[in-house]
Amino acid sequence: MCSSTLGFLAVMVFGGMAQAQTEALPLRIDGDIGLGSYYTRSIIRGYTDHAQILPYGNFDYGRIFMRIDTLGIKTMKLGYGYLEIAARFSQDGFNAGVDSLHGIGDRQTSIPLGLGTLQITPIGAFFINAFHDINKSGGNLLETIYVAELDTPQVVFYPLAGAEYQSGDYVRYYYGISAREAGLSQYPAYQPTGAFNPLLGLMIDARLTREYHLNFYLRRKWLGNAIQSSPIVGQRTMDTGFVALSYRF
Repeated sequence: MCSSTLGFLAVMVFGGMAQAQTEALPLRIDGDIGLGSYYTRSIIRGYTDHAQILPYGNFDYGRIFMRIDTLGIKTMKLGYGYLEIAARFSQDGFNAGVDSLHGIGDRQTSIPLGLGTLQITPIGAFFINAFHDINKSGGNLLETIYVAELDTPQVVFYPLAGAEYQSGDYVRYYYGISAREAGLSQYPAYQPTGAFNPLLGLMIDARLTREYHLNFYLRRKWLGNAIQSSPIVGQRTMDTGFVALSYRF
């Protein structure tokens, strides 16, 4: 990440924390912690779908929060929420150790760091995030997601809709093919631009007891043309999901 970006984040963190010192948030866990089975449909040719067991968290602890794959700190008050410093857990890297990717270099997993906010309004929740990959791609990720809430006595449904934008640097690093790779592999050179990816999803919170809950999640992302057209991409959509057993504090 460039020094100006780091400086901007530092100003926002320390300035926001200084402004928020008069508003103390309770230092207790408020939300869910548990264990989940996570699934990702691979879009890279030659790779099988990926499933693994990982910790599950969707909670606040004072100004610290975890929202499944996003960790962060709440700074200054902003509308119905806070300006947040956030980092995301990502799994977009891959090792080119399969026959179909012979001659293609490995792609390191991104480390997205940036600013965002969760706005819980009377008409639903809005997630707005802007990330910069401080790892190899040096690209940017922007996302906006709307989440509604439908309650029943034992089950709560959270339908969601939104979109993600991946900058040209990001898309080129993961799905592009350099001239050198084209000479070593079966694929032609490919230098894509940015990609706009719409998405839909559903999260379900099923109450087992007062403390224990089952959480289900499924999301489909429609890949932008710049990603779909990559010679090493074999899918038009990416599906992700999980099922988790959690304890609610």
